[in-house]
Amino acid sequence: MGMNWAENGPQIGLSAGSIMAPCQLPPWISYRIALVGPKWATCTRPISVPALDHYCIHKHISFAQTIYRTLLCLVIYIFEQNTEYLAYLNRIQFRPTSALTNGESGNESKENGAGGKTAQPVRFGWVTGVMVRCMLNIWGVILFLRLSWITSQAGILLTWLIILMSVLVTSITALSVSAISTNGRVSSGGAYFMISRTLGPELGGPIGVVFSFANALACALNTVGFSETVRDLLIEYDSQIVDSINDVRIIGSITVTVLLLISLAGMEWESKTQILFFLVLMVSFINYFVGTLIPATPQKQSIGVFGYRSEIFLENLFPDWRGPEGDFFRMFAIFFPSAIGILAGANISGDLKEPEIAIPRGTLMAIFWTTVSYLAISSTVGACVLRDASGNMNDSLPLNFTEACEGLSCGLGWNFTECQQSGTCSFGLSNSFQVLIQVSGFGPLIYAGIFAATLSSALAFLVSAPKVFQCLCKDNIYPYIGFFAKGYGKNNEPLRAYLLCYIIAMCFILIAELNVIAPLISNFFLCSYALINFSCFHASITNSPGWRPSFRYFSPWTGLFGAVISVVLMFLLTWWAALIAFGLIIFLFGYVVYKKHCQLTTIHSQNYNLGHSCDTSQNFKVHIFTRWFRLIRPQCLVLTGPPTLRPALVDFVGSFTKNVSLMICGDILMSVSQRNSNEMIKWLNQRKVRSFYTSFKASDLREGARHLLQASGLGKMKPNILVMGFKMNWQESSSKGIEDYINTIYDAFDSNHGVCVLRMMDGLDIRDELETEGMLCSSVKNTVNDQIKTVFQSKQGKKTIDVYWISDDGGLTLLVPYLLTRRKRWRRSKVRVFIIGEQQTMENDRKEMKTLLQRFRLDVHDVIVMTDSERPPLAKKRFEEMLAPFRLNEGQLDERTAQQQRTEFPWKVTDKEMDALRLKSEKKVRLNEIIRRNSKYAALVLVSLPVPQADCPSSLYMSWLDTLSCGLHCPVLLIRGNQQNVMTFYCQ
Repeated sequence: MGMNWAENGPQIGLSAGSIMAPCQLPPWISYRIALVGPKWATCTRPISVPALDHYCIHKHISFAQTIYRTLLCLVIYIFEQNTEYLAYLNRIQFRPTSALTNGESGNESKENGAGGKTAQPVRFGWVTGVMVRCMLNIWGVILFLRLSWITSQAGILLTWLIILMSVLVTSITALSVSAISTNGRVSSGGAYFMISRTLGPELGGPIGVVFSFANALACALNTVGFSETVRDLLIEYDSQIVDSINDVRIIGSITVTVLLLISLAGMEWESKTQILFFLVLMVSFINYFVGTLIPATPQKQSIGVFGYRSEIFLENLFPDWRGPEGDFFRMFAIFFPSAIGILAGANISGDLKEPEIAIPRGTLMAIFWTTVSYLAISSTVGACVLRDASGNMNDSLPLNFTEACEGLSCGLGWNFTECQQSGTCSFGLSNSFQVLIQVSGFGPLIYAGIFAATLSSALAFLVSAPKVFQCLCKDNIYPYIGFFAKGYGKNNEPLRAYLLCYIIAMCFILIAELNVIAPLISNFFLCSYALINFSCFHASITNSPGWRPSFRYFSPWTGLFGAVISVVLMFLLTWWAALIAFGLIIFLFGYVVYKKHCQLTTIHSQNYNLGHSCDTSQNFKVHIFTRWFRLIRPQCLVLTGPPTLRPALVDFVGSFTKNVSLMICGDILMSVSQRNSNEMIKWLNQRKVRSFYTSFKASDLREGARHLLQASGLGKMKPNILVMGFKMNWQESSSKGIEDYINTIYDAFDSNHGVCVLRMMDGLDIRDELETEGMLCSSVKNTVNDQIKTVFQSKQGKKTIDVYWISDDGGLTLLVPYLLTRRKRWRRSKVRVFIIGEQQTMENDRKEMKTLLQRFRLDVHDVIVMTDSERPPLAKKRFEEMLAPFRLNEGQLDERTAQQQRTEFPWKVTDKEMDALRLKSEKKVRLNEIIRRNSKYAALVLVSLPVPQADCPSSLYMSWLDTLSCGLHCPVLLIRGNQQNVMTFYCQ
């Protein structure tokens, strides 16, 4: 057995692996638990401010926990009037589930047997965890071994263009990553986690595979760069092992093995190693820039190093393409891997203290400082070093030389003409990869910098690839890879994935050619960046309700531009590698889609994301449903009757469902046999409302609504919210009409639907207005009343949307105004949230609510704590007069007659019922007084809808609804969710 609090409200059902349908609790228990379920289930203090824990995505709950919590809720219901017992229950503390404490890992913390202390995982801040890590990845092998050569080929100007183009792609991607990382709490899994939870497994799965593979290749690239440097040192000292190619293979194999051992030692040791590498790099940079200022000795001049010279700078300003690799895009392909380290911090998101803060800040700062360093080094090396030099001291020119001499070197006292013409120059920008070592003040420090840059990058990629792949394996999207999901130790280290990454890197190290590996890496990373940018663009352009990043510097159009430019560059660099990358993506994407459709024949999900590529609540095996966080969209069944007669109700629902989710106009036919559905759909289309229309023949409202709730929609395209108009004439209606109306609300809650009741001052039905104008018949049969304009078709200006969040219903009360403010007509409206609190704890309650709203990434103008809601109402006369016709005045009747009337008129309110519910009634009157005082000039008021209870007569309940919403000139929406979390502060 398992109780699903966070997902489907108060249901008791079999465990996730079962195929049997869940069974509902009895209504008298269900509604009690619905009000307090998530809070009492974790035994937190029931305050007015919703608890943060309620909006966490709960993972698997053990059988013992389920039974314990279920029994506790039943006991609370029995003893809810016993304050002493409840005070005792409040002192009970439950151990929170792993979803609340860690968010991703299902492993509980292990205790040391001797001391009993809990082993805490290592967490890093934005400097050491993101900025330093990204800078070390960006300052890789290309910086020291290829940047000077690229400058000689492309010239300083085009080299700057190559750098800025690379930075443009990575900066746009960094903005997209920052937006995703601030769209809720990010767990481990890095880029894969963020994309899969944004666009679903169709794109998340392929990007996880490609990105993991690209990181393994990047590890091989930097290891080969390190091995080339060591090989050159061995050649310089005449200590070759075998030959130039096999030496790189041998050294690379040994190096990557040592890096694997460091990684297996754990993240703490790996982080300390990275800090050491960072310090070494700083020293090597200082050493290089100091070397450019030191006057060049004759030995340095013989190899083309002359210090800062304007003529050298002007000579190297323009390109000088040489050899088969001499073209702009080839240089870009070789340089681009030096900018791919921007996701190094995001890839270890599970090991960061605050990923939503650390990733944007650290990544953007790393891009800025590394860009400055690349521009500075390329310009300084181009101002100090010639393209060609022989290294021969005998090539110096005497003061009065007569031999032939060509080129810039002649003016500097050296004759390198012979080696230039014969192509035998061994030094200079175009011929040597060790230029930065030659320019520096002390060469061995540059070697140390090369070792630090290459080894730190290789180590970071060796750590990133397994962690991303582990998260992919945990989701079990593809077969036969679950073996690599297992983690070990307090940090859940993916040791098996480490070994797989080690094997892949070793295979590419055996190629032993840096210029061959670099273009491959460029294509795979560009493919990854294209998908990241496209995922953000897609989530923005489809108005996904779960896409609410708090990062303000992202635009969907920059994401689209980044995706397009990445794809274009892929084909311009290496077209065959681009085809391979896209072929792999299409294959992996196709498998996920195929597998998903196969599972949909046996798996039913209640949530459908209209216009969205994936419903992330679906997975391919039932037992891992909870890995995909629900992205709720309000899918509304609107009881409009003929839509032409209630245009305001249609316009209101259409204003927050258009292009976002499902809307069905339901028409219950009680007095007519049929209605022309084509005319109704034509009217909706002309009004630019995207909605289906369905009619149902029934004897009364309740029967028709119940059948529509069950039959409307198809598969996942089923409504989850019932929207109704307020029954303005309820006092003149028959008792059965009132009972049907209340029972319709009751049935909606019972079938796990949210409920919205819209009231307008003049009512929703325009039948009387059309009869006055003589247009009624034509309006139903034709589309004559198109000219009727409602308040929801007008711009609302700077008015407020006031939300009176009285009951914690899962967040639907906040989701609807958020969706409204995304529309052009409501965009300037400001949302105010009113909550109930006490004077003593007002500031604390306000702070807690603001914290909750910030975690939801909701732009709320103000939070107001109502501290006077418990005071007696000032005016109860209207309420009493309204209820008077429905009172059963037992005091004036004898016992037998009173009992007979109670049986004949069950909808009437007895004295006993009135006394029992008097306090609740007075609270409704008092709340209406507060609403009328605070929301005189609001554009819309949303109030928590009271849940109908079995012990409350229908007439009394209707008087509550009337009292809550009366006296306001603006529309009032009585709204209540079904306890299903429609918003979470996890990444969605």
